[in-house]
Amino acid sequence: MNSLTKLLKNHTLKFTFVSALALSSCDQGFEEMNTNPYAFTEPVISSLFSNSLIKTAGDGDNNTLYANSKLSGCFVQYFSSLNPWQWTGDKYLYKQEYNKGLFETAYSSELKETAQIIDLVKDKPELSNYLAVARIWRVYILHRVTDMYGDIPYTQAGQGYIGAMYKPGYDSQSDIYPMMLKELEETALALDAAKTTFGNADFIYKGDVTKWKRFAYSLMLRLGMRLTKVDPALAETWVKKAIAGGVMQSNADIAKLDHTGGSANNWNVDAYLLQGGEGVPPSAQGKGYSKLSKTFIDYLKATKDPRLPFYATLWQGNADASKLPQTTAPEVQKGLPSGYDYTTIKTLIPNWTDNMQAEYSEINIHTIASLSTPTMFQSYAEVSLLLAEAALRGWSTDDVKTRYENAVRASMESETLYPGGMSISPATITAYLTANPFTGGSFEKQMEQIHNQFWVSMFMTNVEAYANWRRTGYPKLTPTNYTGNETGGTIPRRLRYPESEASLNTDAYNAAVQKQGPDLFTTRVWWDK
Repeated sequence: MNSLTKLLKNHTLKFTFVSALALSSCDQGFEEMNTNPYAFTEPVISSLFSNSLIKTAGDGDNNTLYANSKLSGCFVQYFSSLNPWQWTGDKYLYKQEYNKGLFETAYSSELKETAQIIDLVKDKPELSNYLAVARIWRVYILHRVTDMYGDIPYTQAGQGYIGAMYKPGYDSQSDIYPMMLKELEETALALDAAKTTFGNADFIYKGDVTKWKRFAYSLMLRLGMRLTKVDPALAETWVKKAIAGGVMQSNADIAKLDHTGGSANNWNVDAYLLQGGEGVPPSAQGKGYSKLSKTFIDYLKATKDPRLPFYATLWQGNADASKLPQTTAPEVQKGLPSGYDYTTIKTLIPNWTDNMQAEYSEINIHTIASLSTPTMFQSYAEVSLLLAEAALRGWSTDDVKTRYENAVRASMESETLYPGGMSISPATITAYLTANPFTGGSFEKQMEQIHNQFWVSMFMTNVEAYANWRRTGYPKLTPTNYTGNETGGTIPRRLRYPESEASLNTDAYNAAVQKQGPDLFTTRVWWDK
């Protein structure tokens, strides 16, 4: 567990204990004092919210390295590995520890404080902003879970912390999505700049009600667009509501949690784990388990994408940042083919030796995988690309090409928000857009251009990239077919429920499987038709 999480937990427990002692002292004759019996709730609630944000950004391997990189990042071919025991995703193998991580962490860790906040403030009108923001955050936490697993506990989620509901029922995803969208609409309308906020305890927006409102509508845009295959009319309704409500306007509105690399309390957990023994430790001298995929590197090189040095380096640059100008040069980047192990790679490259791993590109740990890189929950680049699709569908009067180009600029300009000192000049961005123009064409041709760019721009927001790939089919990926894989050589469409659900929440689990279909990687979630 992140040591900052522990610190906040200890702070909250100690503060509550001290406050309880103070209240009990009323028996000593001080009950007539004019004190507010709820004075302790505001700092405690603020600490709870801070803790929830931190744990959602990273509470160990389960909701970072496993879900984001080893599974989602491999499914969409950002990453590949020759190690079938530590990196299973590019081979579509099942490993319970990886598979259950996001589900169990969301319910046991991420959701805990949010559920408590909602229960504490639901009947306190003066704290209506607390309630609204906590509800938005609850949607953020649970939409990732339903997108990865399908039917999940939603209406009863988190009730074990406040109502002894230890075996929650599973809601159908077809019911969950309308509930989430309604919650975002209600909370966006409820936010009130005249009322108290979480202030500095809000590590995302520092209590800025306008930015939270834009985030709520931007999430609405994301979720509304998710419905385009299963219910286009409902998707159109909610996308139009999101646009009318007011989504993100620039990179200043990005929903992110900043980190600093000075101590373990403030590290980006995902980056920390990628730099560790199962990722790209410099001590491995290029023979670590994680490499960038040939699919991803080849695309970036073919389009002469200026983000390539920000994303990729050879191992020598990870070991010594002074070498980055040479080790991030596009011409030396080489992606590892997905779906192979230390033996089968020799069928593709007959002269293969293990030392050759050092020639393949790794994620850059001084920039996008630095300990002080921000956790991105939703970016303006994503919003702009979804707005481009909305315009393409005729759901707004925007110009598709303009929205697309705004997204490219936003993605490239966001490099300045990361450590490492890299930036892309306006002239370079313009040159990229000139060399890779948005050409229009058929509906599908434009969708492909928009969502290929989505894939490139969303690197390391991999859970969302995976969801968007399932919805759109872009980029067009060639599946792998590793011996013994779980899918028959097709990219997984969901994760399996934790095995503990079948034994500890049996009735709810069985009902979900009966409604949704077999608990397999190949069973599609409701919106993935």
